[in-house]
Amino acid sequence: MHSEITNAIRQALEEDIGTGDITSAACVPPDRRARGYFLVRESLVLAGIDLLAPIYEMRGGVEELRLIHKDGDHLHEGVRVAEVTGNARTLLECERVALNFLQRLSGVSTLAYQFTALVEGTNCRVLDTRKTTPGLRRLEKAAAAAGGVVNHRMGLYDAILIKNNHISAAGGVKPAIANARASGLPIEIEVRTLAELHEALASGAEHLLLDNLSPQQAEEWVRMINRRAKVELSGGITLDTVRNYAETGADFVSAGAITHSARAVDLSFRLELLP
Repeated sequence: MHSEITNAIRQALEEDIGTGDITSAACVPPDRRARGYFLVRESLVLAGIDLLAPIYEMRGGVEELRLIHKDGDHLHEGVRVAEVTGNARTLLECERVALNFLQRLSGVSTLAYQFTALVEGTNCRVLDTRKTTPGLRRLEKAAAAAGGVVNHRMGLYDAILIKNNHISAAGGVKPAIANARASGLPIEIEVRTLAELHEALASGAEHLLLDNLSPQQAEEWVRMINRRAKVELSGGITLDTVRNYAETGADFVSAGAITHSARAVDLSFRLELLP
């Protein structure tokens, strides 16, 4: 498991438990054993299930953990996704952190699936963005992928995307592209006007980002580009509009909402005492 993920889990546990779960310590005998299970309360696409093992391991471990479903599974209300047996205090102190991760990440994967389902039958693919919760990007992008979305760049370090402020800082579209070519990496560039569009194509741009166009404008620009470059559309694309954008002929649509506006889905944890 990547260090960013283990660090996120460790920080979440420390944030919630702090110096100790005083409620469980006060009312639950230290040797009490219990069994718990995670229950789906609404239709969802599961994500984050593999975090349960390290969550419990960081708190001393459990006797048994059974993962019944995996990330990407489409589940309905009443389904158990995992069962765990161990010390009751351990199960109680890990409950909230485990649910927070499962609810948040399954919310991302569920919304991601809703976006991808709406573009089915087109040649357009849905991308995620860098609009993620600080410290949770790797987890949220994995959740988006579980829902069927294609991951865009992980950060500023693994792909070149020249945006409007880069163009301003470089002195224009042409010098921005010329300077970026020295990296040897694929180049994507955002264009805001038809003049920038023509300049980018003349400079050999192979991947264009068209931002904040209406579906009608996007269709006109895509027709003008005529497959001379890959086209990504972005800017306020929602579940209500994604199909219209996908039908413009663009190769990709990107939606920040998949990670920054996903609603946490409803899962619960039920505990049963063991003899």
